Amino acid sequence: MYLYIIIIVLFMSKKDLKNVAIQLRKKGRSYSEILKKVPVSKSTLSLWLRSVNLSKKQEQTLILKKLRSAWRGGEIRKRDRIERTKKIVNQAKEEIDIITDKELLLLGTMLYWAEGSKEKSYNPSVGVIFSNSDSRMIKLYLKWLKKSLNISIDNLIFGIYVHKVYKSRIKSIRQFWSKETNLPVSLFQVYFKKNKLEGNRKNKGLKYNGLLRITVRKSSSLNRKISGWIDGVCKQCGIV
Repeated sequence: MYLYIIIIVLFMSKKDLKNVAIQLRKKGRSYSEILKKVPVSKSTLSLWLRSVNLSKKQEQTLILKKLRSAWRGGEIRKRDRIERTKKIVNQAKEEIDIITDKELLLLGTMLYWAEGSKEKSYNPSVGVIFSNSDSRMIKLYLKWLKKSLNISIDNLIFGIYVHKVYKSRIKSIRQFWSKETNLPVSLFQVYFKKNKLEGNRKNKGLKYNGLLRITVRKSSSLNRKISGWIDGVCKQCGIV
């Protein structure tokens, strides 16, 4: 049947093709739908149909078709992106082998360099303080403290900093950090932030669990030692 239609179209004159295109357009068909039955260029079709007026209902139908088509295309692109991302992440994950004690020491040192408190000339004797809202980063930091620095939980102070608008969620926020760190809820003290909650932040509502600050007791000397490790890494990388 389809081959029969193709043969008929091939023997139709340009005028006949134009009439077919116009009739299809008057029925509310889209350009893409018409081009499947009328084998001409899109520019030619546009020229033929520019004087064809559609009813308001037909225009709305075509707009709806375009939106549906765009949505389907967007969903396909989204699925493709998700699949590509999974593949890249999984391949990259396999590239990481067993992490040695020396490598863990370096990882934690770089992590602290990025997110930890440092001693300044105007603020000497700063202890080891690490703050973040990323639970995976917190867990890696705790592992570093335990395995690389031999610091026990008894020597740590845990403070959760949250915005006052989430005062009603304090219980669930404390439970979140307790579960993520595998530590008792009683260890987590809550403090309220004075600054206003940013309107464009993504981790809002149930996704918001505040910021966890971990302080090592009496650790100003340890902070200086970490600074030395950071300097050593810089020296070995030739950046000082």
